[in-house]
Amino acid sequence: MINKKSVWFLTLFSLILVLSIYYITMPSEMLLTTRGDYENKETEKESEETTEEETEVTMKESDLLTSLRVEANDEMTKEMEELKTVLNSEDATSEEKNDAFERMKELNSIRGEEESLEKKLKSDLKLESFIKIDGDQIRVVVNTDSLDKTSANNIMRTIQAEYDKKMYISVKFQK
Repeated sequence: MINKKSVWFLTLFSLILVLSIYYITMPSEMLLTTRGDYENKETEKESEETTEEETEVTMKESDLLTSLRVEANDEMTKEMEELKTVLNSEDATSEEKNDAFERMKELNSIRGEEESLEKKLKSDLKLESFIKIDGDQIRVVVNTDSLDKTSANNIMRTIQAEYDKKMYISVKFQK
């Protein structure tokens, strides 16, 4: 059985891991502008002069993929926490605990598959992508300007080559 020390250790370790991943994936421009704002008073004057109507949000390609990854990780973390509560619950039956543990293993396996497919697309086709697997459906978001059918076909073939059974693959190009 899992004791309280192990649960606290895993909780704190998970928190540290999530924060470090967030810090690493944060764009370097954001870090530079944050540090520069404290040192540079001209930036403060410019921000006071701009109005809400003039403010425009632009999103880079890498920011889109990063936000998709963060959203997927949040969903996965939330589901893992729910499963951990089932595992730690004294009221849950052994069958419920076993199902929760199997689901946790499945979630970890799916995340590993997603990461390996992203690396494969990056190495084989030189494409930055985000992949989400849900059963036999695979959603691919590619960070590129070219919107041609041959690229989509190559992506689908590359991913399908990794599986024995038929997978339903959708490809979306984002700028």
